[in-house]
Amino acid sequence: MNCPQCEHGKFEVLETRTSGDGIRRRRCCVACEHRFTTFERIERRLPLVVKKNGEREPFSRDKIREGLQIACRKRPVSAIQLEESGRRIEDQAIAIAIGRNEIASGDVGKLVLAELKNLDLVGYLRFASVYQEIQSADDFLELLRPWIDPKTDKNTAGSS
Repeated sequence: MNCPQCEHGKFEVLETRTSGDGIRRRRCCVACEHRFTTFERIERRLPLVVKKNGEREPFSRDKIREGLQIACRKRPVSAIQLEESGRRIEDQAIAIAIGRNEIASGDVGKLVLAELKNLDLVGYLRFASVYQEIQSADDFLELLRPWIDPKTDKNTAGSS
């Protein structure tokens, strides 16, 4: 690692803190005294995602987080909640892939749906309508059925 200011290769560590799923270090270059922060994360063996067409690509928490952000756009969901959801989905994907190091893209989609179901109903519906390729109003109503009481036709998701 080199200083981002002068490219010198020696620096001092001023402070070390744990941060989320890694370590945050505050450093100072011994040549120019420029201070900068580095983040270290434990490298985890992530599974390959097997897509519908048979292609394989590395699991990407960033891709999951982007999908969550799109689903929850303009919704009362914080960036921290989205980051935590992405981490939980990654943890579950790793657990599912143990022994075979692969996970089907459909399984990843189900993990995202389960996380969104607990996070935000509108985000869940947005993601599910694309993921499950909803084509008609009837399909969309079927997706809503678990939250609608057929007798009163009112939303029962948040009531006790």
